[in-house]
Amino acid sequence: MRRALGQSLRIDVAPHAVSLQRVSRFAGLGFGRAAGAPGTPATLASQQITPSGEHPFDAIANALRALLGELDVAGWPVSFVLADELTRMWRVTPPAGAARMADLEAAAGLRFQSLYGEPPSAWLVSADWDAAQPFFAAAVPRALLAVLGAVAQDCKLSIVAIEPRFVNAWNRSRSGLKPGGWFGHVHDSLLTLAAAEADGKSLRAIRPLPIPHGADHYWLTQTLQREALLLDMEAPQLLQVNGNVPAAWIAPVTNAAHIPCSALTGSAA
Repeated sequence: MRRALGQSLRIDVAPHAVSLQRVSRFAGLGFGRAAGAPGTPATLASQQITPSGEHPFDAIANALRALLGELDVAGWPVSFVLADELTRMWRVTPPAGAARMADLEAAAGLRFQSLYGEPPSAWLVSADWDAAQPFFAAAVPRALLAVLGAVAQDCKLSIVAIEPRFVNAWNRSRSGLKPGGWFGHVHDSLLTLAAAEADGKSLRAIRPLPIPHGADHYWLTQTLQREALLLDMEAPQLLQVNGNVPAAWIAPVTNAAHIPCSALTGSAA
């Protein structure tokens, strides 16, 4: 497969399927870093995954090899975007007087264990470490990372990034967010909602919320207002969304009580 200047591959990994896309350039990496604006991805192939309760990552590896086996991808740079179900994200409050990286890592590990009931040793944790204010951390299973590395080596791909889907979406969209608004990413009937602070750039919370069948603008407004109450925040003035956004959400608002919703351009899932 011939590669033009600036092109790379993106592989979207979910528990039920993997898909391969060709993109023009990479998005920003990590929470809070400068975001790029990659061109519209071109889907090249996809592969369903046969579920395996005992060996889910082996099932992902088999699907990736089936996906890539018929394509000449040797030498291509690749970024893996992982479904949020495969990763974990949480907010960390730094301990008072934190002065070392080890203090922040310990705080993130303790919070992880309190939330998920297991030590973080089986997960690779990354974050925008900050000793002065709360920050978000993300974790990916080390076993999954090993699988992705082995497949990339076998197919002679060069891994440039491995990101949770929400982090990828946030980094590609954050520069276009408006103050007073919240951000959402829709994929596979799941709304990953980011409650943004008043500046529109820093986050208070990230909530994965299942979208019920037929969810309309009334459901969306009620959901946003409920989440604002739970977080002791003002309800957002606007929700800016990317991904597979339901048409009913971005239709012109006819009820003054509804919170407007707009689709972000150039940041499709």
